Amino acid sequence: MTRLLRLAVLALALAAGPALGQTAEPDGYRMEDYRAPVPATLHGATVVDAAALEQLIRTGPVLLIDVLPQPPRPDKLPPETLWHPPVRRDIPGSVWLANTGFGALSAEMEAYFRDSLAALTLGDHARPLVFYCEANCWMSWNAARRAVAEGYTAVHWFPGGMQDWTAGNRPTLPNVPLPVK
Repeated sequence: MTRLLRLAVLALALAAGPALGQTAEPDGYRMEDYRAPVPATLHGATVVDAAALEQLIRTGPVLLIDVLPQPPRPDKLPPETLWHPPVRRDIPGSVWLANTGFGALSAEMEAYFRDSLAALTLGDHARPLVFYCEANCWMSWNAARRAVAEGYTAVHWFPGGMQDWTAGNRPTLPNVPLPVK
């Protein structure tokens, strides 16, 4: 294939975008099928990969926020049975705001998300925030979008999540969700 022909094919592929499997940003929050390919962008936020996230962590205060849902207690488990949820390993220094990445949140969870961010940032809407969960998970996209809607101006989204973080043998620590008050 000639160089000119290869460039023409590449230009057509880039112009096709979503037609070739890239996911476009929806107009609203993702409401279902959260474990699916995610867009490459998030309007109002900066998308970061693991290397860029490491740099953010090294260069200054950044608030890392995991939004993965907390596994519920199994329905068929007898009430007298002691149950321990599986251990969640996170990027060191992360706060786990469990269950805040769904497309629709109850009033209680909306308040938990909003109030937790306000407390963790001491009301500083310019404080750098990084939202993540797992790779190809819309929940972190939803939560980052929600933070942008709340007026936070330094929102970062790490779509690679824990899979990309650990692929580079980066450290993790066990974490527990911040309690809902």
